[in-house]
Amino acid sequence: MSDLPKRVEFHEEGPREGFQIEPRTYPLADRVALVEALAETGLKAIQVASFVSPKHVPQMADSEALFAAIRRRPGVRYEGLWLNEQGFRRAQATPGVDLVGKIALYASDAFARRNNGCSAAEMRERVTRWLDLYAEADVAVEYALVMTAFGCNYEGEIAPQRAVDELVWAYRTCRERGVVLPKLYLADTMGWANPQAIRRLVGMLRDALPEPRIGLHLHDTRGLGPANVLAALEMGVELFDSSVAGLGGCPFAGHGDAKGAGNICTEDMVFLCHEMGIETGVDLERLIEAARLAERLIGRPLGGRIMHAGSLAGYRGRPLAHAV
Repeated sequence: MSDLPKRVEFHEEGPREGFQIEPRTYPLADRVALVEALAETGLKAIQVASFVSPKHVPQMADSEALFAAIRRRPGVRYEGLWLNEQGFRRAQATPGVDLVGKIALYASDAFARRNNGCSAAEMRERVTRWLDLYAEADVAVEYALVMTAFGCNYEGEIAPQRAVDELVWAYRTCRERGVVLPKLYLADTMGWANPQAIRRLVGMLRDALPEPRIGLHLHDTRGLGPANVLAALEMGVELFDSSVAGLGGCPFAGHGDAKGAGNICTEDMVFLCHEMGIETGVDLERLIEAARLAERLIGRPLGGRIMHAGSLAGYRGRPLAHAV
């Protein structure tokens, strides 16, 4: 498949991904400012914070207060992340959180134990309970995601079929309960993917389950993030998780000298799409300003490219130069 999508959706995760992994805690007002700036760009979904253990992730201890402080913009979804029932209950009890039902699975048993304290098989067993919780709370199940779909720093290479099997299992399990999953995500949690692997795994998943939309959660750990996005676009993928200025990274994704890196950079990938004639609904110039704000708040240079180089908007419409 080589047809590019006409429109791409970016799910912004920078406010949660970025501030969660930083070694220090940032003022509530700074985090509110970034969320509100992102909401002005045309992005339709922003992952604001996580409801996780304050002991293990103290940077997210004030998630309830953060949601209370945000001035909400109509048409924007303000989401939270949770890993267990306790976190879900906190999110459920917090005004302003747009609850999105998800199923999280693992292709790597080793990372499942490190990230969630259970085996990959036990995560499957928990899905039934999650479906019950979502049904009780009247929360629609929007997607299933399989982590470490392309490889794992703790377990090594992951056979593509393992990731596909997890999502096929989730889809069929939901169907048995009358729930149709509209989206399936492959997550390159530790930056193992390459363009060939993207094409192969997306193709395998589409062959196995042609109905759901396929999304990608990509990290730019080893510099192949943009190349992987291009390969996915050429496969018709039009759903991506991303982080403004390339913020973030999983605190449990490093191993030895390997460190978890942030998601693909939102403004850089929006620029890529626009240059290729793909619509995003995002105001790139406003997004660049939000990225620069993120850099000022974090207090060090961040990995985004367009935020430093600028877009090509100021050059469009100029007369063509003639070679001599």
